[in-house]
Amino acid sequence: MHIPYKPLLPKTELPIIIIGAGGIVKDAHLPAYKQAGFKVLGITNRTKQRAENLAAEFGIPNVYESVEDAVANAPENAVYDITIMPEKYVETLEALPDGAAVLIQKPMGDYFWQAKEILAVCRRKKLVAAINFQLRYAPFVSAARYMIEQGMIGELYDMEVRVTLVTPWELFPHVMVHPRLEIQYHSIHYVDMMRSFLGDPFSVYAKTLKHPAKSLSSSRSTIILDYGDTMHAVINTNHDHEFGAHNQESFIKWEGTKGAIKAKMGLLMNYPDGVPDKFEYCLVEEGKQPEWNTLELEGSWFPEAFIGTMSNLMRFKEGSDEVLYTSVEDVIKTMAVVESAYISSDKGGVVVADQLKEEDLGIISN
Repeated sequence: MHIPYKPLLPKTELPIIIIGAGGIVKDAHLPAYKQAGFKVLGITNRTKQRAENLAAEFGIPNVYESVEDAVANAPENAVYDITIMPEKYVETLEALPDGAAVLIQKPMGDYFWQAKEILAVCRRKKLVAAINFQLRYAPFVSAARYMIEQGMIGELYDMEVRVTLVTPWELFPHVMVHPRLEIQYHSIHYVDMMRSFLGDPFSVYAKTLKHPAKSLSSSRSTIILDYGDTMHAVINTNHDHEFGAHNQESFIKWEGTKGAIKAKMGLLMNYPDGVPDKFEYCLVEEGKQPEWNTLELEGSWFPEAFIGTMSNLMRFKEGSDEVLYTSVEDVIKTMAVVESAYISSDKGGVVVADQLKEEDLGIISN
């Protein structure tokens, strides 16, 4: 079965200027851009040596002293790739030329008020701005999207993400101390990806939790997105399953009236080395027993999915794509769902004891 899952590439060359030189740039951005044949013109970073190291490793011709230096020396058609921490987004966006194309690393701010500030700056400066929610472009997600859009599994009525494994948060020292760790920096990917399939939920039920023996702000979450009385959309994450690989899981599952798809996200297991992804599907045929098949896909979440977000931005900028899928105008809705999840988690559910009050039950005390 032929499934077109690889992203379309831009028709013109738009040079990239990277702002930031952290691990994600080395491990995902630059390998993806090299694979796609994108031209990285220059890079800048607060610690210049880190930028110089990446420039030497990936053949980047220019290392700039600052964002202002990069802008001053950039061609008019440059695409800016911002990979710094969210609290620096607004001041960095302010330094870019009006109307510039920019890809901003997720999340769109650490808090919803920051997301609204980022949106306001992008609107005022008329930036062609997208957020790098690249899970939407992982090969297994793109393949599933094609099959669903073609009606191959019928009407979608169930979507589940389950992650049960060990995440080495210590590899992300600036992230692991965040007061909103799990949803804001991990499950946010799944919220955004679910929105890309199902649209915006009516409401959100969520609880995010700490581990009793760890100092992390949160490491396990359950998020239920409410799409009415037939669509079941749930995200379950547990980053504390330290009991060996035997029962670890990492998958996305789609179920429809005519079939189902299950995609194993191997990257997250035994991170950062990962294990192979697996894409399985079952198409129901009348009179036949259900049978699961495997489809071989090239690439994974890292680094290939990073081609998709940048390519869509470039193609939208040049006019060959009509929709900028992860635009700030769209992703502000992902951030609203995340904020709603935290509000739900903080407020809690219905108090069971309130249903058992003696005066309501007609119980007479002796």
